[in-house]
Parts: sequence; C-alpha cells; structure tokens
Amino acid sequence: MCSNIKPYVLIIDDEQRFATMLSKRLSLRGYLCEVVYDGESGLAMLPRHPFKAVILDLRLPGLSGEEVLERIKMEQPDLPVIILTGHGNEKERTRCMGLHAHAFLNKPVDLAQLVSLFEEITAGNTSSKP
Repeated sequence: MCSNIKPYVLIIDDEQRFATMLSKRLSLRGYLCEVVYDGESGLAMLPRHPFKAVILDLRLPGLSGEEVLERIKMEQPDLPVIILTGHGNEKERTRCMGLHAHAFLNKPVDLAQLVSLFEEITAGNTSSKP
C-alpha cells in the first residue's frame, strides 16, 4: 500500500446506491472504502481492516444504527463513528453523541465537510463534534 493512500473507511448504509456513490466519491479523494448494507455485516467487517473511521446510517435492517454504534464503541472505543442519516432528529443526535459518535450529519452530506472530518481524524484529533 502506498504511503500517500489515506486510511480505510467503513460505510454502513442500507441505501446501496447512496453508499456506493459515497464510496466512489471518497475513493476519488484517495480514501480506501469498504461498503456494507446492514449492521451485522458492518460489525463483522471491523476486524478485517484497520479502519480509521466508520460512516454509519441510523436506519438499517436488523440492528439499528444506534445498536451498531454502541457495539462498535464497546469493541473499539477509539474508532471514530460518523452518523450520517436522512432521518435523524435532535433526540437521536443527543443519544448518538452520548454514545460517543464523532459527529452527527444529515443527508445529503456536504462532501467537503465529511473530508474535513476525515482529515481531522487522520491528524489524530478525534474529539467529538456537537
């Protein structure tokens, strides 16, 4: 792997078209992305690569995004998880931030904002954003 390639990002989102497009857009910026479409697959993927961040939807088949967030934080508490949802509300935002999500963003996402978060994470500053 080239040293100029950016870290792995895991995208967990049941909207296949959206997840694939986001992965392509991030790949064009040098990120290595893995995409899965449900929480169970996402949790199974975690030990396979040295992910530096997870992009997680709240509405998933099977385990909810909140449940996946909680399990990720139990297994890898320092792994930054960015909630990216089209259905989030203030109550869910508060719960997710209380579970130590790195950020809570709404779809459609501003790609520049997402890349900025990744740059912050890559630089080692993983403090949560409000």
